[in-house]
Amino acid sequence: MSDDPIDRGGLAPRFWERKPLDQMTDREWEALCDGCGKCCLNKLEDEESGEVALTCVACRLFDDESCRCAQYPIRHQFVPECIVLKPSNIDDHAYWMPETCAYRLLWQGKPLHDWHPLISGDPETVHQAGVSMRHRTVPEFEIDEDDWEDHIIEEPT
Repeated sequence: MSDDPIDRGGLAPRFWERKPLDQMTDREWEALCDGCGKCCLNKLEDEESGEVALTCVACRLFDDESCRCAQYPIRHQFVPECIVLKPSNIDDHAYWMPETCAYRLLWQGKPLHDWHPLISGDPETVHQAGVSMRHRTVPEFEIDEDDWEDHIIEEPT
């Protein structure tokens, strides 16, 4: 019997603790996403300091209920600048990922949080923990880009 009784659709138990990011399958890589939605928020980067500020202004494809991209498989048709995070480019992009993001945590050598669906076995725990952006965003088409600075928020952690 496994020490990990939660069914994760055929994924090896606690694979993220045994496999480096660059050796994960596409399915394992995608499973790391906790569904918080913070990566889909528009961010502002200070050109001088490099500091990244999070806004509550969500990408036009963001679904505020599910905290997922409404058009994930074809998102680049609508948002060509959407970054595809992968092991080969995480060194360049981890700095703007949310502090609670599994990709960033594992890249930093840190463990996943207890509320992460891979640990809890429940995709709702990210929302129950208050970490997600569910019902906390405004669509980017409602806010002029010059006003995004007025919508800077602290990251829910």
